Amino acid sequence: MDGVVQGAAIAIGAVLLSWVLLMVLARTLPPGTARELARFLPACATAVRRLRQHPAVPRRAKVVLLLAGLWVLSPIDLIPEFLPVIGPLDDVVVVALALRYAARRVPRDVLLTAWPGDRRIIARLLGPAAAADPA
Repeated sequence: MDGVVQGAAIAIGAVLLSWVLLMVLARTLPPGTARELARFLPACATAVRRLRQHPAVPRRAKVVLLLAGLWVLSPIDLIPEFLPVIGPLDDVVVVALALRYAARRVPRDVLLTAWPGDRRIIARLLGPAAAADPA
């Protein structure tokens, strides 16, 4: 049992270390698309946490967001994290799909408020705002 706990602690530590490294490297990138992409996963993690705590988010959307968060934290990936550029790609896709799912069930202003990064990125991810009913 101690071996399992120790292995889990090492895996969690490796994931956290890779995130810290990603954030440090993101600060050294020149402004532009690459820098924003490097900030995407940390922003997603913050948005998922905020949405899971928000009362306007339905339970089903919270479950989907939780599963996406667990996917990102999981040491098991379709594409290993150590591969440059494409390593975090599966994480980005899973979180983007979860946020799009939530966007169909949560008021857009709640999603935009939960997003800590550049609003243009989340707006592009969510797509155009739904037209209001003229009823």
